[in-house]
Amino acid sequence: MSNNRSGVFIGGMMLGATIGALTGLLVAPRSGRETRKILQKSANAIPELAEDLSTSVQIQADRLSASALRNWDDTLERLREAIAAGVDASQRESQILKQRQAPEGSDPLSQQLERS
Repeated sequence: MSNNRSGVFIGGMMLGATIGALTGLLVAPRSGRETRKILQKSANAIPELAEDLSTSVQIQADRLSASALRNWDDTLERLREAIAAGVDASQRESQILKQRQAPEGSDPLSQQLERS
């Protein structure tokens, strides 16, 4: 979960830095020519920034996917164990009910007492 938050934070920080730099350039007391040169350099850097951001998002998505898969595997294993425990308990209860419903003469303990 913290990996996802750090990726979002880094992406937000990069976007904020870009917006702040562009705003600073537009408000700065420079000549039009100087501002255009700086804007041109910034515009040339945007594809690289977008690629870095895309790579960061892809890495975070891969980590999230791996984490979700591990969580799913753990949940599936716990579900299997719970089902097995439920089946065992059901079988034990079924045997207990069968023993209670059986006639007294067919009870193994009664049969042993009769033999004695």
